[in-house]
Amino acid sequence: MEFAVIDPSDVTNPTLRADLLDTWIAATDAGGSVGFVAPAPVHKVAVTLDLALERVAAGQDVLGTLHDGSRFVGMGLLVSNSGALFEHWRTVLRVMVHPKYQRSGSGTLLLSGLHEAARDLGLEHLKLTVRGGEGLENFYERFGYRVAGTHPRAIRLNEHDYRDELTLVMSLNPR
Repeated sequence: MEFAVIDPSDVTNPTLRADLLDTWIAATDAGGSVGFVAPAPVHKVAVTLDLALERVAAGQDVLGTLHDGSRFVGMGLLVSNSGALFEHWRTVLRVMVHPKYQRSGSGTLLLSGLHEAARDLGLEHLKLTVRGGEGLENFYERFGYRVAGTHPRAIRLNEHDYRDELTLVMSLNPR
């Protein structure tokens, strides 16, 4: 398994898009908290992926990927903020690994790669959000993230299932 930051000029690669779309759909259908609920709404996932790839192509965001030697099986984004006052940090978004590769250290490799890419950009800290009730904060806390706040009932999975959104932050330069 190998982590790589995708060059903005390479995001138009149809294999990259197809593999990432397959990963996103598989992760959603396996119950992953990656912006949608199962069954994955394929068209909506594709539109969201295309918008993310456009931002990477424009140099706004950074796309980190995992490749298993034959296909892309994981992704995560470092999403930029608007305004000069926020250039020292980014949001980590859409961290996912194809279900076939979960629980094998792939998530650790992906997140560690994203952290290294963030350090290479000279960033000072990162923020991410997770869906409450899934225990995802436990994974991120192992990397130095801490819960900075909770937005009660921010996520509506269906008309009867609301979840809190937890905001986590981590320093890339511990003091």
